[in-house]
Amino acid sequence: MVHLREMPEHLRDALVNQDVPTFDTSPWADGPPLNERGVALISSAGLHRRDDPPFTPGAGDYRIIPDDSEMDDLVMSHISTNFDRTGYFQDINVVFPIERLRELRDEGVIGSVAARHFSFMGATPPEQMEPVARDLAGILKQDNVDAVVFCPV
Repeated sequence: MVHLREMPEHLRDALVNQDVPTFDTSPWADGPPLNERGVALISSAGLHRRDDPPFTPGAGDYRIIPDDSEMDDLVMSHISTNFDRTGYFQDINVVFPIERLRELRDEGVIGSVAARHFSFMGATPPEQMEPVARDLAGILKQDNVDAVVFCPV
């Protein structure tokens, strides 16, 4: 993504002055030590498997990325024209640090790596994402995930 200073003034001003929603609750949950937690990745890079449908503007949906997915099978369909894909093309761990997460598991820092990970397309209004995020929270509970690494892009 470009720096604010590199954007045309009208776009920069629109971003800086954008209203941001507030939510009524900010839940906090205690949990087991990190070395006992199941951990999933949630990325906003618009990643998905080649056979999955690409992301569409403002949809607010997500794609499931099974942990055993081949990284060469992942594609990025993020629609932003301001999105710099250079790092992603060099190392997918920049936007989806699955190899680092597996290293943390192997070192005993985290308990386990989740069977499924998830990707959204960033630049979606938060109020459109809240219902989907609640659905995703249920899926994470089913998968015995009690920690996530958010990978905002």
